[in-house]
Amino acid sequence: MRKDVLARRYLVSGRVQGVGFRNYVEHIAEKLGVGGYVRNRRDGSVEVYAMGSAEQLNKLGSALERGPMLSQVSDVREEPDCPDEKYRNNFIIELTI
Repeated sequence: MRKDVLARRYLVSGRVQGVGFRNYVEHIAEKLGVGGYVRNRRDGSVEVYAMGSAEQLNKLGSALERGPMLSQVSDVREEPDCPDEKYRNNFIIELTI
């Protein structure tokens, strides 16, 4: 894996389930060329794991703060993570945890 590939985990809170948030994130990630996944959490938040360049991840983070039209994002927590080769070239919607 290239050294310039970074990984971040985001936890998005607010009205982010039942409003197309996962599809929105998948679309943005694919447009940016970011690998990873998005999934709902049982507590009502959405978790996003993403891999890409610093610029790609900054753009994704900004998109997460906006969210799709019907969402109301109240908080986005971001933390560094380790790149995972299995998400290198694809972004998927995973099952709720």
